[in-house]
Amino acid sequence: MSESGLQQARDKMAGAGVSPVAIEVFSHYYRQLEEGATGLIPESTIDPMLEVPQLSDVEISDADAAAALDATVVIKLNGGLGTSMGMDKAKSLLPVRDGKSFLDLIVQQVRSARAATGARLPLLFMNSFRTQSDTLAALAAYPDLAVEGVPLDFLQSKEPKLRADDLTPVDWPADPELEWCPPGHGDLYPSLLGSGVLKALLDQGFTYASVSNADNLGAGPNAQIAGWFAASGAPYAAEVCTRTANDRKGGHLAIRKSDGQLILRDTAMTPDEDMHFFTDEHVHPYFHTNNLWFDLRELDRVLTERDGVLGLPLIKNVKTVDPADSTSPEVIQIESAMGTAVEVFEGATAIAVGRERFLPVKTTNELLLLRSDVYDLGDDGRLTQASAIPAIDLDSGYFKKIDAFEKRFASGAPSLRDATSLTVKGDWTFGSDVRVTGAATLADTGSPERVADGSELSA
Repeated sequence: MSESGLQQARDKMAGAGVSPVAIEVFSHYYRQLEEGATGLIPESTIDPMLEVPQLSDVEISDADAAAALDATVVIKLNGGLGTSMGMDKAKSLLPVRDGKSFLDLIVQQVRSARAATGARLPLLFMNSFRTQSDTLAALAAYPDLAVEGVPLDFLQSKEPKLRADDLTPVDWPADPELEWCPPGHGDLYPSLLGSGVLKALLDQGFTYASVSNADNLGAGPNAQIAGWFAASGAPYAAEVCTRTANDRKGGHLAIRKSDGQLILRDTAMTPDEDMHFFTDEHVHPYFHTNNLWFDLRELDRVLTERDGVLGLPLIKNVKTVDPADSTSPEVIQIESAMGTAVEVFEGATAIAVGRERFLPVKTTNELLLLRSDVYDLGDDGRLTQASAIPAIDLDSGYFKKIDAFEKRFASGAPSLRDATSLTVKGDWTFGSDVRVTGAATLADTGSPERVADGSELSA
């Protein structure tokens, strides 16, 4: 039945116009799946990565840094809809500060880096079939952004969700779009190849790629890292940060015992019995930021050698076909993570960067922080931490979805510069010019409440 299932999936992908490269990559993972692959990496098979070069120790001349940046393309992963926050469009279009979205600030960062260094610095978005049209419409406001010979975006692939019982493509007539899923951001590499963008970049003389999530405004263009990467001669590098107790869910790099190769282990790749090792910041002291650098020439060589199939580790994601309906059929989504490419490139390395390179927004708690005076927004589109970061805990029943969040902070974020924590339980709406000092908690009264304009909240 499974061989029939693979052919059905291949036919479905071809009928939807999915690139031949993406179909072959999917087929590679499908065969792994039917052979029982889980993608799990037991703790007994790895050693922790304990010694990492520090960006703070790097010495690169301004000229070498600028030259490396001029050979670099900035790629932003932009396939997510922000569904966990109740969004139905690209998360990068969400306003962050002063009416500017993630996308606006990313553009501002790139333009500023171009002006400061003279680098061409193309900006490329990897969109999904759900984010492409809205993103390109927003980018139309920047007619001077494109670099000659390089598009502004390329499309991530899509693949059919598979029934968990027989590995055939699921049918869901109630909403046929739910029959499809993105293949994870490991799809970056075959999508660069299959779209023709990799060739276009090489033809225009670009050598390096700097890749990060569109919701991480900390990962702006960095000439110093570009210079370090160029000087290292490495084919691939990952940015990592020192782990704290708050980073226990983040993936980490490790050294595979069998061959000494650097690898990435994520939460979904860790056996349940080893999770206490995974979450221990003393055992694995660095977390993976999902900010990557790679040599475009090396990527082209390896993809050519492997017919477009890098062979990244499989991630088996079990869900229901309709995420909002737990009674809908159980499906398997075949995924891979772009950071696992670290094990494909011999000589791959890592560099430890400051926390300012990692400002992701996965929840409205983090969005509130970026909108507050904890961060200053510069003319270069970068956010600079202005005070200690307080712990934010907003009641998910009232603040998790972006519409509900916006309604309750319609007058803007409160001042958090003097806060150590803000905990909100229940249905609270914030007035204007609210200030939080110390550790403040709002209790659930069972009724909607309002924080009056000009209030000060404290312990």
